[in-house]
Amino acid sequence: MGTRRIEDTFRRARDSGRKVLIAYLCVGDPSPEESVALAQACVDAGADALELGVPFSDPSADGPAIARAAQRALRAGGGLRATLAVASRLRADLPDTPLVLFGYLNPIVVMGEREAVVAAHAAGIDALLLVDLPLGECPDLRAEAARRDLPIVPLVAPTSAPARADAIRSGASGFLYYVSVAGVTGGHAAPLSEASLAARRWSDATGLPAVVGFGVDTPLKARDAAAHADGVVVGTAIVRAIEEGTSSAARLGAVGCLVRDIRASLDA
Repeated sequence: MGTRRIEDTFRRARDSGRKVLIAYLCVGDPSPEESVALAQACVDAGADALELGVPFSDPSADGPAIARAAQRALRAGGGLRATLAVASRLRADLPDTPLVLFGYLNPIVVMGEREAVVAAHAAGIDALLLVDLPLGECPDLRAEAARRDLPIVPLVAPTSAPARADAIRSGASGFLYYVSVAGVTGGHAAPLSEASLAARRWSDATGLPAVVGFGVDTPLKARDAAAHADGVVVGTAIVRAIEEGTSSAARLGAVGCLVRDIRASLDA
């Protein structure tokens, strides 16, 4: 079912001339309970899919804003199991919305690769995105994910060699995540127009729809990033809106407004 939900989302967007908007949340910031409401607010405001971030103590690919969010989430009881519990609730309320589990390999290994994949599938997760999982590594995890029709989203960056496309294409499913910069999330100087063109080249080479992430934090940047790509991922801007909110209502309002503005820019 996971691959089908993702494929249906990208197909509907392509057929209607829309770009896919994926919203990232660090689950557990400020609490697992509020993460459910924030995720719903993102979808209500126009997000097509959700990246549910598993808070981790050493988020090497994330910038300061998401690193702070991870620490807050961990203090609030967040982690892999709490993220999957949130996913299960969202799946019941959002039967057609793709849910991508975003995180690092360490919590998966700690839980057990097979157990983690089984639990993710049971919670309604549609794909795994593990930023520090090397291509071709962890065969047991990959085999279990394949048995459960749970794609492992490949990442490519400006430094990725063209030969990587062959390895991706051999097990292609889901979508491809193009990292706009060789750095951490939240960068302000990402060359998004170039990233959009590169994402299209990688999509053509692998046969997967491609989205651009890292540095997409305003409506105008989202338009630049989506010009040639199939969609964008917005994360740090959402996390900052949550961090700056002084109440649950303020956080929900700020996140909803941000996602609506980005959706409107993509649709313009």
